Amino acid sequence: MPSDDTLRHSPAAERNRQALLEALVQLLPPQGSALEIASGTGQHAVHFAAGLPGWSWQPSDPDPGALASIAAWSAHSRLHNLRAPLQLDVTAAQWPVEPGWTAMFCANLLHIAPWAACLGLMAGAARNLAPGGLLLTYGPYLVDDAPTAPSNLAFDADLRGRDPAWGLRRLADVAQAAVTAGMVLRDRLSMPANNLLLVFTHAPATPA
Repeated sequence: MPSDDTLRHSPAAERNRQALLEALVQLLPPQGSALEIASGTGQHAVHFAAGLPGWSWQPSDPDPGALASIAAWSAHSRLHNLRAPLQLDVTAAQWPVEPGWTAMFCANLLHIAPWAACLGLMAGAARNLAPGGLLLTYGPYLVDDAPTAPSNLAFDADLRGRDPAWGLRRLADVAQAAVTAGMVLRDRLSMPANNLLLVFTHAPATPA
């Protein structure tokens, strides 16, 4: 790992980055522009930009410390297709970006943020994705028709003990939030360690 006082390191991001990249390669076209929400340390952004050379990758985060870490990882990577990080609050009514993104990616945010973050993410995706663009969210979810892994139940209890507004989200609730914003859940992929990668896109237009 590069050595820098501003660099943050997430063992979880290190573990899941390759499985996520392989899924992105299958789901995304060869070229496009991606806005990453809540980029955290910046490890995902560097790995995905390197593995998707036809893509322009825009990391973002609301936290100044995270932005510094992303910038440090980016400086070490020297990737031409990795943009400087943006400060972006997913709950803001307007985001500091131009619309027309081919894809948006968000990992491990919804369970460590208030429910307003999910609503903001869906509304922002509906506003800023290009027609046919994809929103991909990764993390643990509670699925009504499937048993929850004991590790995820313990994780959920720990999160709610730290902040009552946190906790694993019901997949059905997230899907409904998407519908309310004008999005629709297109697919869900099972990922390692009892996580899911959810794929959303704009809801089909209703015939007049």
